[in-house]
Amino acid sequence: MTPGTGAATRPRNRKQLIIESAGPVFSERGYHAASMEEIAAGVGITAAALYRHFPNKYALFAECANGMVERLAGALDEVRPEASLAEVLGAVVAVTVERRASGGVYRWLARYLNDADRRRVRQKFAQVVGRVSVAVRREHPLPSEGLRTVAALGAIGSITTHHTVIAQRRLEEVLLSAALRAAATDPSAGRACSAALPAQPVPRTRRAEILAAAIPLFAQDGFANVTSGQIAKEVGLAPSALYKHYSSKADILAAACLQAAGILAQAVDQSLHDVADPHEAVHALAATYVAYSFEYTAMTSVARAEMPGLPPDVRQPLALAQREHLAIWEQQLCLARPDLDPRQARILVHAGLGVVVEVGRALHWEDTPDHRNTVTALIVGALGL
Repeated sequence: MTPGTGAATRPRNRKQLIIESAGPVFSERGYHAASMEEIAAGVGITAAALYRHFPNKYALFAECANGMVERLAGALDEVRPEASLAEVLGAVVAVTVERRASGGVYRWLARYLNDADRRRVRQKFAQVVGRVSVAVRREHPLPSEGLRTVAALGAIGSITTHHTVIAQRRLEEVLLSAALRAAATDPSAGRACSAALPAQPVPRTRRAEILAAAIPLFAQDGFANVTSGQIAKEVGLAPSALYKHYSSKADILAAACLQAAGILAQAVDQSLHDVADPHEAVHALAATYVAYSFEYTAMTSVARAEMPGLPPDVRQPLALAQREHLAIWEQQLCLARPDLDPRQARILVHAGLGVVVEVGRALHWEDTPDHRNTVTALIVGALGL
């Protein structure tokens, strides 16, 4: 067959192209909402051709998860053993920013990877954490080395959870600075802080009972795996009766998230009442968000994992509530740090929230005053206050 007269030559790296296309789709849509047809279209092939490389969606998802951590490990392997902490974290920042669109895959590791694949990925990530920890210990021999390491990585990883547009070099500088500050923060030296949240609402109606029953189920088994029948059984309803109160599972999740967002907004208003100094305001915001995260662990974990997969019309009010909360942080942080422009402040706020997620997980969300103080100190450190 002469050149130009036959079918296009199949690229030798098609499998890798599929993985590159799949990462952002899984990251943006979530595991269940991701479509093999959309992934295939991103490579310019049919779904049938995609299945010649991956037998099912799970196999492709597992490969995406494995590929990200291998990139991180590979980048750190190229950093000399005696490298500074800035060089080590800089390598992590570079890979994370490069893979920003795919990094959200990690929201679903614990939920959707089988035990063997989850162990494999976690072992590789533990090697990354260990390498960073060595550099943290060498430059900052302070208490809580492991938590400071996790905080630094959480600040960096936060960039995969939002879409703030900023020049790449500035983005890398902001993330690296936040990570370095988190790694150098002694959480035991932070001041004691407390934040009181409004009392959790007592479920006095069927709608409220459904919300209270659904969230623990979503947290335990995953939104997609929980049936309406399970939720109905928890509140003593027939499955058909559930739909008198909510039209779908997605509406139940959205209502629960909005309820929690309302509680957080009320707590923020309360914490900022009569606080004039912006530094104090940021401290208050940090303590309040930490208290919220520890008290509403199931709700926040479900929202992080499941919101991206919700239909756009259901997700929109939740996204608006998030933006309003973030806007308060950004305003106060810009007042406390006039050297920041709004985009840098937004990146830093997300970095601080990333610290909460990763350090909270490392502490198994055990709610004690010391743990709350530790996480709050690490957020404030990452923000540069």
